[in-house]
Amino acid sequence: MKVAGLGFRKDVTLASLREALLAAGGPDGLAAMATVSDKADTEPLKQLAREYGLPIKAVSADMLAGIETTTQSKLVVEKFKTGSVAEAAALAVAGPRARLIATRVVSQDRTATAAIAEGDGA
Repeated sequence: MKVAGLGFRKDVTLASLREALLAAGGPDGLAAMATVSDKADTEPLKQLAREYGLPIKAVSADMLAGIETTTQSKLVVEKFKTGSVAEAAALAVAGPRARLIATRVVSQDRTATAAIAEGDGA
């Protein structure tokens, strides 16, 4: 099971989310997209999910806390207690033995990040 994790700012655009996802490896073979639960209902994310025919999996901030990530953002560590929302969300949804196959990439406008994990599901 491959899962794309997405982290983004509230002013993110569909184009920025798409750019980050494509830079991480694209939608081919993905089973779902994942993000922190308070952003799962964001319109650009829902548009991206519809575009690729993928479900959005919401992950609570508590569940993200403590997940070890390859990349580290000081701001994300302070707010979510993990280094990357994108990486942590992908790992959480892909399952307990999941591994990252694409570490966090950032859109050119710096409003969106994406990472892809592979695992056997949660």
